[in-house]
Amino acid sequence: MNKPVKVMEIELRRPLMKEISPKATGQFASDKPLVSVIVPAYNAEAYIAHTLNSVLSQTYKNIEVIVVDDGSHDGTAQIVETIAQRDDRVTLLRQPNSGVAAARNLAIQKSRGEYIAPVDADDIWYPQKIEKQVHCMLHAEPSTGLVYAWSVHIDERGLLTAGFNASDIEGDVFVALIMSNFIGNASSALIRRVCLGKVGGYSTRFFEQNAQGCEDRDLYLRIAASYKFRVVKEFLVGYRKVNSSMSLNYRSMEKSYLSVMGDVRQRYPNIPPFIYRWSRSDYCLYLGSQSNVCGHYWKSIHYLYKAALMSPAFLLYPEFYRLLRGCVLRLAKQAVVHAIRAVFYPSARTEEKDCPAHGEFELFNIIIHSSRPLTGLSKLQRIRLQRIHRLFGRRKLSGEREFYRSVSIA
Repeated sequence: MNKPVKVMEIELRRPLMKEISPKATGQFASDKPLVSVIVPAYNAEAYIAHTLNSVLSQTYKNIEVIVVDDGSHDGTAQIVETIAQRDDRVTLLRQPNSGVAAARNLAIQKSRGEYIAPVDADDIWYPQKIEKQVHCMLHAEPSTGLVYAWSVHIDERGLLTAGFNASDIEGDVFVALIMSNFIGNASSALIRRVCLGKVGGYSTRFFEQNAQGCEDRDLYLRIAASYKFRVVKEFLVGYRKVNSSMSLNYRSMEKSYLSVMGDVRQRYPNIPPFIYRWSRSDYCLYLGSQSNVCGHYWKSIHYLYKAALMSPAFLLYPEFYRLLRGCVLRLAKQAVVHAIRAVFYPSARTEEKDCPAHGEFELFNIIIHSSRPLTGLSKLQRIRLQRIHRLFGRRKLSGEREFYRSVSIA
């Protein structure tokens, strides 16, 4: 039975390190297979404690946790060392900055587990994630190489957003995985170690080509070519969407995707071309969604155009029109704001939100900073502000981030 969303949100907001015992031991029942949790970390001090807390709080205790500090310049290593002193299942390794793939490969090389469970340094796991995946793996056929779980998207504060990844695709998934990355992220998989021995580890060429972002999908495709996949149909992963993260670097992500699909197409020329066109359109739709979240609306429209150009069938998707409509409305709203400034306040200048002012009042999502007391505003100025209020005060587009505009009135 799936965890209710409200309960899941409570779990995601739990304190960072309170659940880590003063000194945990690494002695567990020998009849349970060892799971090696690998954590690449680069400048992850903001989230690494939360991530490790969710890993060490797993109901499945026979785990080892290998964190690779990939040349961080912040306090990531110190935080991990502090946690390792409390729980000897945690090991910290260090390397010069070589990319996420090299960090994961180093952790796999030093690991001992029968199963490998990657998790990014800003994502979190629900407590039964490993237990349910191991149970699924043990009851699956030997040809099963990977078990994935559903995930929800969380923001910088660890709160649930509207996004999620939930698919029931399993078995021979190679073609389906070409068409769409239904797994969704790098923190949802449990991988049988023998698979990595056969297909190899994560490819480091993406870092060398400055095209990081699809290392996990590249590995999933190589595994899917030889093994079957299974799924645990429960939301067990919190996938954090951070604006500064690599997953929001569109150019790098697109270059990484093209590199992966170019290799697949070269190795499997018999796959029909429409499969790759659909895949490209699906990825453009994904990039359009990502750029929309970040407020890059023209970029989002650009990717939507590319999606429709590669596969016109995407014109039948409601998601396509939802994104397009949202981008157009937001661009129109920005245009009206600039027009209001130009017409009513030609000498206005943009200020920081925390700029001191004699009078300040908030009209929902617009803040006006006045250089004179509020009582000194003329009737004409008040009429202009009421127009702004009517335009924007009672409208808030679905899914839009709060944004503020400050106008200095001469």
